[in-house]
Amino acid sequence: MIIGGLGCKLDASPEAMIAVVQQAVERWGLPQSFAVPPFRQNHAAVQAVAQLFNLPIAIVDLLALASAQPRCLTHSERARITMGFGSIAEGCALAALGPHAQLLGARIAGEGVTCAFAAIATEMSAA
Repeated sequence: MIIGGLGCKLDASPEAMIAVVQQAVERWGLPQSFAVPPFRQNHAAVQAVAQLFNLPIAIVDLLALASAQPRCLTHSERARITMGFGSIAEGCALAALGPHAQLLGARIAGEGVTCAFAAIATEMSAA
């Protein structure tokens, strides 16, 4: 199972989010769902991606997001200061799948948006 984590600034556009998600899908394949923190679940960019790909949005618990931070490949100091987490997209993808998840690669960033995909490690080695 592949989960896509999404992160975005408050003023991020749906078009920017769709563009980075399309890049991620081309690189890693179509995920089964997307994951976001509760403070972005109703963001227009997140909703646009869910509608375009016809996939559900999982809301990641903030404690799970915090515990996933050490496993993230990239960290934004600006995001850490403003949001309390240095890696939203990567953290959400990892947190949605649990402690055995691994990122498929570093996040893809666009204009105020980020996207990262994760899978369970045993599934990655079996593929």
